[in-house]
Amino acid sequence: MTLRERKKERTRRTIRLEAFRLFHEQGYPATTVEQIAEAAEVSPSTFFRYFPSKERVVFVDDLDPILMRKFEEQPSELSALEAFLRATLETFESLDREQFEFERERAALVRAIPELRGVLAWEMDRNVDMVSELVARRNGREPDDFEVRALAGALIGAAQAALLDRDPFDPDAITRLITFLSAGMPL
Repeated sequence: MTLRERKKERTRRTIRLEAFRLFHEQGYPATTVEQIAEAAEVSPSTFFRYFPSKERVVFVDDLDPILMRKFEEQPSELSALEAFLRATLETFESLDREQFEFERERAALVRAIPELRGVLAWEMDRNVDMVSELVARRNGREPDDFEVRALAGALIGAAQAALLDRDPFDPDAITRLITFLSAGMPL
């Protein structure tokens, strides 16, 4: 990573950390972009170069690239769901404590703020697209194949529904969810 790239990443991280500090101190609705920019010691226009809105500060998911890489590294003999489970657990294990707690706080904020829960539909669509791409590549299929989209939608939808009011970073809950889906969702 070049010096310029490191500086940009540091600025991006500072903006996010200051935003979350302010959300915690004064609440998400009361926090403005201008306050976040001031706390991060950047201009509002710099804030918008990194994030198009206050909501995106929360929804930018730093775990996606890690999860995608871990998924693609899984042995080919694993089913897509087994590979996803292993990739998820390995992603969690790769985080240092500070990153893990930040992601946990981010998920809790989304669950707690009605305005953010409303953005979840868009985020779920994005996640279904991402998982569809991964599953399709793994299985030599197209991302828009019916079965690929159904599997991705089932996984993302089940995770959203089952983990919405729970800790989405609990390895036991993730394992239970994937095991349930893999077994055909028996009741």
